[in-house]
Amino acid sequence: MSDGKQDIARREDVRPAPALLPAVDIVEDETGITLTADMPGVPKEKLTVRMDGQNLSIEGEIALETPEGMEPSYAEIRSPAYRRSFSLSRDLDPSKIDAQFKDGVLRLRIPKAEHAQPRKITVSVD
Repeated sequence: MSDGKQDIARREDVRPAPALLPAVDIVEDETGITLTADMPGVPKEKLTVRMDGQNLSIEGEIALETPEGMEPSYAEIRSPAYRRSFSLSRDLDPSKIDAQFKDGVLRLRIPKAEHAQPRKITVSVD
């Protein structure tokens, strides 16, 4: 039989560590959206972009470098990670996401699904 304290401890272990919310801009045009996220200090190998159903998650771990044997005497970055999630519209096609990462800026191009894109209808003359 378990006591309530052990159950609470297990639930607390499952909680994600605190993270910073990266600043994000989202621009839409006729063919899709472009999402730009500022993630300074994140190296490419510590960046994760993931889709789960219609949910898009971006995560990155900040590479804080402290010389060996030294401890910071003052630090404003308490959470060395970024994390942000978005629910994508069904009008977008997550299977065709184009991701680019340069100078701490993540750029995702998410096209609209074929059924949601504008199309020209040809009119015939009889």
